[in-house]
Amino acid sequence: MTTLFLNARLIDPETGTDAPGSLLVQHGKILARADQSDKEMLLADNGLRAEDVQVVDCNGKCLAPGIVDIGVKVCEPGERHKESYKSAGLAAAAGGVTTIVTRPDTSPCIDSPETLEFVTRRAQADAPVNVLPMAALTKGREGREMTEIGFLLDAGAVAFTDCDHVVTSTKVLSRALTYAKSCGALVIAHPQEPGLSQGAAATSGKFAALRGLPSVSPMAERMGLDRDIALLEMTGAKYHADQITTARALPALERAKANGLDITAGTSIHHLTLNELDVADYRTFFKVKPPLRSEDDRLAVVEAVRSGLIDVISSMHTPQDEESKRLPFEEAAAGAVALETLLPAAMRLYHAELLDLPTLFRAMALNPSRRLGLASGRLSAGAPADLVLFDPDAPLVLDRFKLQSKSKNTPFDTQRMQGRVLATYVAGEPVYRKDA
Repeated sequence: MTTLFLNARLIDPETGTDAPGSLLVQHGKILARADQSDKEMLLADNGLRAEDVQVVDCNGKCLAPGIVDIGVKVCEPGERHKESYKSAGLAAAAGGVTTIVTRPDTSPCIDSPETLEFVTRRAQADAPVNVLPMAALTKGREGREMTEIGFLLDAGAVAFTDCDHVVTSTKVLSRALTYAKSCGALVIAHPQEPGLSQGAAATSGKFAALRGLPSVSPMAERMGLDRDIALLEMTGAKYHADQITTARALPALERAKANGLDITAGTSIHHLTLNELDVADYRTFFKVKPPLRSEDDRLAVVEAVRSGLIDVISSMHTPQDEESKRLPFEEAAAGAVALETLLPAAMRLYHAELLDLPTLFRAMALNPSRRLGLASGRLSAGAPADLVLFDPDAPLVLDRFKLQSKSKNTPFDTQRMQGRVLATYVAGEPVYRKDA
């Protein structure tokens, strides 16, 4: 079936435009687009008849490329009670996320072709959205011996990461980067100096001191990034920093890019929209890794996204059950679910006039697609018809118990937000409708 999206507000991160128009979709791909809503002209230009086309009237709402979310944790195998591929897929669809790039920090971790093939089969069977798995960089994510990167690439791994387990041995990491370079593989790392950050629950400063929380200096992130950049200069590998959250780390990142290293960086939606004061009276739903930063750091990172220094915005979706969160702040597990809250949280930045919609979707759709070598994230002809239709102004009060995720650990519970996903399409087929 050919589908025509009429009367849309097209958000195109590739051209940086936000303008009214129409989009024609056929065989799961974008066939054509027009800057006006003349249905007959668009159909005639592509040799189509009105009776052969299904029309979706967008009523002036925003139509954008579907979000490509790098760093989603799905708890299969090992902790399916926290999140399954089915629940994560439904949550992604409800949040306008058409591709989830999953982390290997499962139990057991995804460090062999057999485990990777298992999760790939499960994802294909259960998830309504695209699922691209990452594999561990070292066996068991223990930082001692690198995984079989070549075999894992052949099995479908799109990148390699030990997640928040920093590889402390520079020899092991340099060898892994060298081998990844020879295979053309992307390595995703967590910039952090592990000795300084061990046991930290907050960012050092007046707030952490008043609350009596173990804290870590923002310099720990800078030190971890500096080390990784030095190894990149030595190996020439493809590298992505999963979360840059402090102003201290930005000059090093800027220098690395200026020097021509193959480096990109991301940040999480929580670090863009929340700060350390949101922890308030030890609210564990606000405990994430790395910990929430100062307001100055938050604004510096927002500006880095606007300028393009930080390339990617991710949800860093990390499900935790009630038993893991209903603990004293120091002991509680870190992480928050965010597949469904990513877009309305991003709309906070839009309504605060900090980032416009093309810039947001450049970071949430186009740049992650480019980094992974995908054709998605665009509204150009030939691109996959992975799309999200949303109303950036629609108000809502978030109820965590209505989330599709099995776990409900969101810092946005009961908060007033703006931005609703109206429909999500994967390969031109609807996988979510708000009224469905």
